[in-house]
Amino acid sequence: MSSSFTGIPTAALDFYEDLENDNSKTFWTAHKHIYDESVRAPIEVLTAALAEEFGPGKFFRPYRDVRFSADKTPYKTHQGVWFDESKTYLHISAAGLFVAAGYWRTSPAQVGRLRRAVDADLPGEALAKTIAAVRKKGFEIAGEQLSRVPSGFAKDHVRADLLRHKTLTAHREVGCPAWLSGARAKTEIAKMWRSFEPLTSWLDKHVGPD
Repeated sequence: MSSSFTGIPTAALDFYEDLENDNSKTFWTAHKHIYDESVRAPIEVLTAALAEEFGPGKFFRPYRDVRFSADKTPYKTHQGVWFDESKTYLHISAAGLFVAAGYWRTSPAQVGRLRRAVDADLPGEALAKTIAAVRKKGFEIAGEQLSRVPSGFAKDHVRADLLRHKTLTAHREVGCPAWLSGARAKTEIAKMWRSFEPLTSWLDKHVGPD
């Protein structure tokens, strides 16, 4: 495996397109060398390169947990990496590159802190401005939400939409631009993740770890 990142090969996207069509142990066994060489190897090098700025990455297993799922297909159709220190994420699939950041899993205590901060004037206004700036740069805001404003808060609250959030993330479906297959991909991913930093900093300050 090369020690320098040279891009995500098109073969990685092709592998996942084929896996979507035949998500079976037979296919996986016959094509695992493609996963190892064209998916796992370059993404591990990319993870190491990004770790210098964003912290170590957690490389997710390619196998699905099907114990409690009606869908028994055994393999994930994307390869994801989570960077806990910076709260950033990426994955590669047949559709190409996906990048995200934020708090995608929260405890009840964290949800409580999030709502109190959204409700308070200064941090709440700061979050609203941060989200507007992130959206202006072409990212989508997402996260698990309630269907209505939680009890204890005014139903006509100026930030009612944010009070409904239990988790808060930003993301972009990047797809497969020409630079994805070259070393420039690392630079472009880092640039997008830096655009998320105001949001993750707000979350770290006002929500924090569980």
